[in-house]
Amino acid sequence: MTCKHFGACGSCSLYTMPYEDQLKKKKEELAKLLEPFYRGETTPFASEDAHYRARAEYKIYHDEEGCHYAMRHLDKKSFVTLGECPMVAKPIEKRMWRLLDLVNGDETLENRLFGVEFLSTTTDEVLVTMLYHRKLDEAWIEKARYLEEELSAKIIGRSRKQKIVLSEEFVTETLCIEGKTYRYRHYEQSFTQPNPKVNEKMIGWAMAQARRYGRGDFCELYAGAGNFTIPLSTLFAHVIATEISKRSIHAALENCRLNGVENITFVRMSSEEFTEALEGKRTFTRLKEVDLDAFDIGTMLVDPPRAGLDEGTRKLIAKFDTIVYISCNPQTLARDLEELCRTHRVEDAALFDQFPYTSHMEAGVVLTKM
Repeated sequence: MTCKHFGACGSCSLYTMPYEDQLKKKKEELAKLLEPFYRGETTPFASEDAHYRARAEYKIYHDEEGCHYAMRHLDKKSFVTLGECPMVAKPIEKRMWRLLDLVNGDETLENRLFGVEFLSTTTDEVLVTMLYHRKLDEAWIEKARYLEEELSAKIIGRSRKQKIVLSEEFVTETLCIEGKTYRYRHYEQSFTQPNPKVNEKMIGWAMAQARRYGRGDFCELYAGAGNFTIPLSTLFAHVIATEISKRSIHAALENCRLNGVENITFVRMSSEEFTEALEGKRTFTRLKEVDLDAFDIGTMLVDPPRAGLDEGTRKLIAKFDTIVYISCNPQTLARDLEELCRTHRVEDAALFDQFPYTSHMEAGVVLTKM
């Protein structure tokens, strides 16, 4: 990938390195972090080197010439106005500049617009959220409906205490994992994996580890909208999954219906709450129709936020035979492994390059009880 904004735009900090060198550097850094716990091969899963991001958020900068997309400068002190952005998926790229053309010169669309967010799929669906510092009215709705037709995209308008959905507030993604197709509804401003092709590889890797090392029933913490849960459910008789976000639980249940999956019990609670429930320390009305004792949990998958696992969750998952740990922060993964490797050993490790041209790494390890 080449971009005329390399060296200025803060989105791509590793712009001086060819992509193959970036991947090699990240693999070496991850292997060093994991060295106290694992001396085997760390498998790297590469990204496409351009048009890989299915999510993008831009600030809107206004000057006498109109509106411009802007990103924070590498110096973190200013902003860069963009004339191209080759990291975004092609469905976004083919609409974002046409959107800007239609906004510029139109007072209704341009007035106090301060941000635009894009969410796309591998099948050319795009959802566009336009963010304003003013109340949106019928005139805006009329113009936004024209945008939907012109862009073949779904438009949402947001301002303070206001959200206008013109058609739908989600896109339906299609992923191919181990030769099978899975469909997911991704809702506006909800968490989704940003790199669909690497996401397919990440789910496939997790399935391979669960197939090789999995025992008993399957439990997933931080399940989101079922990104891992639904494909992995095909390997187990019974599955229980937790997620704190009410909206994500709603999407997960929809995604189960989309994929004809009926063996997953989703529970809306944090990992800390679920730990207390499993240990019998607290009772929860949210679990009144769930018989936890009926699950013979032997395999755990965790995909925590950047902060990693809390102490209680580390102690909980250490009780189970197999742990698949997906991490968006290898530093906290290494911290958690100090505790988990007292009872488990790392059998395999992987690097998932969701964010080319940045130093960000995602990792996966599978642990089995010693």
